Amino acid sequence: MNVDAHVDVHGTVAAGFEPVRDAFVRNFATGAERGAAVTVYRDGRRVVDLWAGTRDVDGDAPWEHGTAQIVRSATKGVAAAVLLMLAERGKLDLDAPVGEYWPEFKAAGKERALVRHVLSHRAGVPVLDRPLTPAQAADPALGAAAVAAQAPVWEPGTDHGYHAQTYSWLTSELVRRVSGRSIGDWVATEIAGPAGLDLWLGLPDSEAAAGRVGRVGKVEAPEPESGGLRTRPKRAVVDAYADPESLTRRAFAAITPLPDENDPAYRAAALPASNGIATADGLARFYASLIGQVDGGTRLFAPETVELARREQSAGPDRVLVIGTRFGLGYMLHGAASPLLSPDSFGHPGRGGALGFADPESGIAFGYVTNGFRKSVTADARAQALVRAVRAVGAAEAGRAAGAGRAAGAAGVGGSLD
Repeated sequence: MNVDAHVDVHGTVAAGFEPVRDAFVRNFATGAERGAAVTVYRDGRRVVDLWAGTRDVDGDAPWEHGTAQIVRSATKGVAAAVLLMLAERGKLDLDAPVGEYWPEFKAAGKERALVRHVLSHRAGVPVLDRPLTPAQAADPALGAAAVAAQAPVWEPGTDHGYHAQTYSWLTSELVRRVSGRSIGDWVATEIAGPAGLDLWLGLPDSEAAAGRVGRVGKVEAPEPESGGLRTRPKRAVVDAYADPESLTRRAFAAITPLPDENDPAYRAAALPASNGIATADGLARFYASLIGQVDGGTRLFAPETVELARREQSAGPDRVLVIGTRFGLGYMLHGAASPLLSPDSFGHPGRGGALGFADPESGIAFGYVTNGFRKSVTADARAQALVRAVRAVGAAEAGRAAGAGRAAGAAGVGGSLD
């Protein structure tokens, strides 16, 4: 399918899901994309699998089926699954103090921080008074020691604020203390392997050598069409990102300077807050495997764990993001800051692009990856256009079902009177 003279869209779309293809095409036609892919599963069956553009944000090689990209904070949902699966297996108590598993973490007034506070961004340590360099951040022992020594900026459990970078060491150290294994190894052997995912936390040398992972970079949003309005963030949000002393800036600057996301050493590290690498199919299939079986494969969450994951833990003004956010246990929940498919959805965006989520009631699982990162934090316009298209498919199907029901009812009434 030709989008314009420069971009071909490849892949498949099941009947009825054409609006998703159309939205994907528009993202390229408006100049919003360099390279991207989107995959949707419904009830364990892949119904959308599309890709287009270039593998690298700054190159000419085509995006191919199986091209992967760094997905930034969309990785947080994968890390959360590790902790919830450990809890499901009786290895981790979500209501236990973090210090029960990690005694050093009790320092500086964090004795009352619970495991569930880590997952719901209530642990009170979104910042580091002494930021780590990228090389230090990649060392799990150094990262864990820095978080353990950090004094909380609020009493753990009493408020919430996005742990943009420190989520890496909070989750990875808990996994190591409980299981004796690195979180990257746990993801590879207990999640990606059994569920058949192209998804990595710590990119293996073999995958790096294969050249499947594209180069990422910043891209500007296209100018709005004539008469359109460019959405502007609220003044408080702009000020928070501009102020080097704000919790917002300090949380994202826990690694300083910002890492080079195309650096092989950074990609080989396991930073579950920010540097997972996945295909769109890998991200969507992950969420499909949380809520059901895919191709007869492993279901990752028991139904009770799905309910636990999406049960609201935090809601309201976020001390770091300076907007209203909602979190379950490790997952963002549907809301104005991060619209998903419905109020029943749970998942996680990646800053400036990627998005993965599941909607248990509809059976939908969604994955979107891109090589071009924009300034958005929790709701990228390109991903949202695709989500709206999936929602439109559901609305159209509901309308057809209602119409068929009315017709059947009318036929039934007529029959009873004959």
